[in-house]
Amino acid sequence: MKKSDFYYNLPEELIAQVPIEPRDASRLLVYDSKKDEVCHKHFYDIVDYLNKDDLLVLNDTKVIKARLFGKTDSGANVEVLLLKRMGLNLWETLAKPAKRLKNGKIITFSKDLQAEVKEDKLEGGVKILEFKFRGTFEEALDKTAVMPLPPYIKTELKDLSRYQTVYCRDENSAAAPTAGLHFTKELLSKITEKGIEIAKVTLNVGLGTFRPVKEENIEDHKMHSEFFEITEENADKINKAKREGRRVVCVGTTSVRAVESAGKTGKIEPVRTDTDIFIYPGYRFKIADALITNFHLPESTLIMLVSAFIGREKTMYLYETAVKEGYRFFSFGDAMFLTGKIEN
Repeated sequence: MKKSDFYYNLPEELIAQVPIEPRDASRLLVYDSKKDEVCHKHFYDIVDYLNKDDLLVLNDTKVIKARLFGKTDSGANVEVLLLKRMGLNLWETLAKPAKRLKNGKIITFSKDLQAEVKEDKLEGGVKILEFKFRGTFEEALDKTAVMPLPPYIKTELKDLSRYQTVYCRDENSAAAPTAGLHFTKELLSKITEKGIEIAKVTLNVGLGTFRPVKEENIEDHKMHSEFFEITEENADKINKAKREGRRVVCVGTTSVRAVESAGKTGKIEPVRTDTDIFIYPGYRFKIADALITNFHLPESTLIMLVSAFIGREKTMYLYETAVKEGYRFFSFGDAMFLTGKIEN
């Protein structure tokens, strides 16, 4: 399939610049592929569309202040995005201007934080940096770095907690698992009161999730690896739901990638490793039965994953519908609830 098969035209005014208040007041497009029905609701209505025996899978990763601005010893300005921790003080990063950052180059971010380039010959501006700091790394980072909002968000985010889910825990992500931003604690209470079980996975969102597809033939795209973890307790919950024929409802494409990476045989194994799984049309889902997701960028790996779930033509139709209906797009935008995955 071609990258251009996943293009759609989006008016700039539909790119959400600020999160809506309250979180669950965002709109919700509900699509049931078995009935081929589309409904327009609000996110707080999700309780009505979840069955009492469903298992809801959340990604509990937490966004760190991952964007740093500094200077080299020659005075050149440098921007660094932390992607993945490789060791105690070693990080995989996305740095620019990449050409100037050769091995041994020192970058100063503040009086408390510096880094040395340890590996520079990686693709796409990726560099391995070793950090040196006063006090603890977390303290130095908190003083120096900023929240890594996506480049299409031009408005300052005054409340940084709005770029975190209410259930976040593991602080290692370069971006938020945005489908989870719609949940409030009160909404989660209503969901559990209905008898819906919750399982949590961790996938630290990095370059694999948001790196653009450059190859026209999508099968030539190489996903960047991201760390994920599923504990034995949560693996047992998911396996039990599958054995009992209950729906596994994944919140976000990152949750899907985690459970599908760990469940290639149809059974989830407890795991703590990296994944570079790339899900596009033709993929056969082993674990996920339903999906809650935001509206994604044209030609992205995320819209390709959604297209694998309900079909490319239907996905593009739903996106066109959302544009016509004035839905809000991307990280702070509205959501979809997709049920009845296609069987490839």
